[in-house]
Amino acid sequence: MDAFVRMVMETFGVFGIGLLMFLENIFPPIPSELIMPLAGYQSTRGDMSIVAVIASGTIGSLLGVIPWYYAGRYLGERRMKRLAARYGRWLTLAPSDVTKADQWFRDKGAFAVLIGRLVPTVRTLISVPAGIAHMPMGRFLVYSAIGGAIWTAFLAMLGFLLGQQYEVVEGYVGPVSNAVIVAIVVFYIYRIVTFDTGKLQNERQAANDGEH
Repeated sequence: MDAFVRMVMETFGVFGIGLLMFLENIFPPIPSELIMPLAGYQSTRGDMSIVAVIASGTIGSLLGVIPWYYAGRYLGERRMKRLAARYGRWLTLAPSDVTKADQWFRDKGAFAVLIGRLVPTVRTLISVPAGIAHMPMGRFLVYSAIGGAIWTAFLAMLGFLLGQQYEVVEGYVGPVSNAVIVAIVVFYIYRIVTFDTGKLQNERQAANDGEH
């Protein structure tokens, strides 16, 4: 993985950093925790400036969340409620939960996007509820850019400051990111096990009665 990232950066330069960060957001095969510290390290060799590294990483990351935003916007609250009614247990959502979540996001959307962009895994997924809630695109891009810039700058500066010891950065950041991902998976399993199926059945029945 490390060799591939190096190859892309050496072949495409600053553009390669943006490309890797774009792909990391579309489908995260390569974590930003590897890309940006290595890019920061590369800048210490004089191949590119640290400012260009951060700018490219931020732009690539920002472009990568736009398709997810439009996916959520296309899905919409109505379709999401249908999915919740049908697959509520696995989504750990009842249709009424979708309504509450949508309202919460409309109230706290900017804050949720900004903070979400700083959390591994959530960084990409936060774009979906933003689209579902029809958060204005301009506002979404501004807060996504701020959160993305903070994240990419933090990782790039770690690699830049530690120079050839950038492997140390990966050694610390990687386990933290993995711990967050594990915590999210455990929480998801807990939600499935404790999900109120009775509530879901009642809402399905109410929906069916409303159609007749």
